[in-house]
Amino acid sequence: MNFHGTEVRQKALTLLRDGMSNREVARRMKIPPGTVSYWLHMDRAKRGECPGTGFRPCPRCDGRELDEAAYAYLLGLYLGDGHISQHAGVRVPSLAITCTESWPGLMDECEAAIRAVFPDNSVCRVRRTGCSDVKVYSKHLYCLFPQHGPGRKHERPIVLASWQQEIVAEHPWGLIRGLIHSDGCRNMNWTTRVVNGERKRYEYPRYWFTNVSDDIRQLYTDTLDRLGIEWRHCTRHGEPYNISVAKKASVALMDAHVGPKY
Repeated sequence: MNFHGTEVRQKALTLLRDGMSNREVARRMKIPPGTVSYWLHMDRAKRGECPGTGFRPCPRCDGRELDEAAYAYLLGLYLGDGHISQHAGVRVPSLAITCTESWPGLMDECEAAIRAVFPDNSVCRVRRTGCSDVKVYSKHLYCLFPQHGPGRKHERPIVLASWQQEIVAEHPWGLIRGLIHSDGCRNMNWTTRVVNGERKRYEYPRYWFTNVSDDIRQLYTDTLDRLGIEWRHCTRHGEPYNISVAKKASVALMDAHVGPKY
């Protein structure tokens, strides 16, 4: 993974401000086009500029109404199984949420959320081996998902903007559902107990969430705390990246608002 320092970024921004296209800057400096577009977006944001209004308005740039419940769910999906990319020769970046073919209902719900957040944009599905990417193209993706940046999510800070925090505070279950539907599951766990001298096996449901990013796990557990959900860290296969919800009352709340994948 290549990381570019301040000097490289500033040189790219200078070329962009002089009118050179994103594609040409990426080619000349051997930088991914998505990285160049992200730098340009952040530079405009710092200077109080927006990508611009047009046929497809943006909630952040134009004040278009945003379906906040759908956005909270989509944000959870993005933080788990989503990514924003921009390929050479394509002027508009794309958001892709990777969904396994095992849960077609989840894929339908993902597509419905994207359509609700981007009502003026086309949504498509791109089939891959065992899964599909649910995709949308929009020049305002960086506006709505400022967590995007160079490198993988667990290799960079993931911090919600103040307006995102307000949405999550209003729709916490949407975020939790999105995170579980991407990097979590509901399964049956079991244990044994000795009752009257006889060892018996007991099964109980549990919600499981796994993510390598410390920040994303913290966002998940902080939201669980606000909802009154009891949870605990678990080490599995030597990796401390797992969050378990197994208390009966907490599982019942999760069942009421999240439920298993389908």
